[in-house]
Amino acid sequence: MKIFSYLLFLSAVLAAPLNELERRQSGPKGIDVSHFQGSISWNTIVNNGVKFVFIKATEGTTFTDPNFSNNYVGATNAGLTRGAYHFAHPDASSGATQANFFLAHGGGWTADGITLPGALDIEYNPSGAECYGLSASAMVSWIKDFSNTYHSKTGRYPIIYSTTDWWTTCTGNSAAFANDNPLWIAHYSSSIGTLPAGWSFATFWQYADSGPNPGDQDVFNGDAAGLGR
Repeated sequence: MKIFSYLLFLSAVLAAPLNELERRQSGPKGIDVSHFQGSISWNTIVNNGVKFVFIKATEGTTFTDPNFSNNYVGATNAGLTRGAYHFAHPDASSGATQANFFLAHGGGWTADGITLPGALDIEYNPSGAECYGLSASAMVSWIKDFSNTYHSKTGRYPIIYSTTDWWTTCTGNSAAFANDNPLWIAHYSSSIGTLPAGWSFATFWQYADSGPNPGDQDVFNGDAAGLGR
């Protein structure tokens, strides 16, 4: 009887579902980096199984990441799928102005199968009011201005990076972008959690701010072919 009970217990454990992070880890792994990571050994990262990377290019309209070019070339030469991201400062200038600044400093898109659409990093203000002094409606208008400008110049809508908490607080949990903009959600847990309104899934998930590779740790919701598409 004891052996039979143990076998029942063992079969239940083996049949237990994996948590969400473990399931998603079967998708392509990625990282996002900036000059804060310093010099990066891209070949080591590839050997660690990383398939894609987002690289900081710009912030507001006054900052260009000093390591962007080296990181972008290094990632390209190592065979990684790569893209750029822009850290937004909605209190500094219009969405269109910042989209154009991003496009002029590495944020463009090419249909070459290895370039990700540019990403708009819109999140907590590092040096002031959480929502940059904008109302929810004004924030939605700012994001639309950025997104539409980027789309008009590249034919692709930018990926939106944010957290559900910030999005709910600062856009009123707007569902206005879910049909066009891929979502890159930041949530450091074994579960992706509740997504912002309108999005039924996240295309990218930043699940940890540190790990075996430099920068934040990400995973793509799909397979290698989907990442290429």
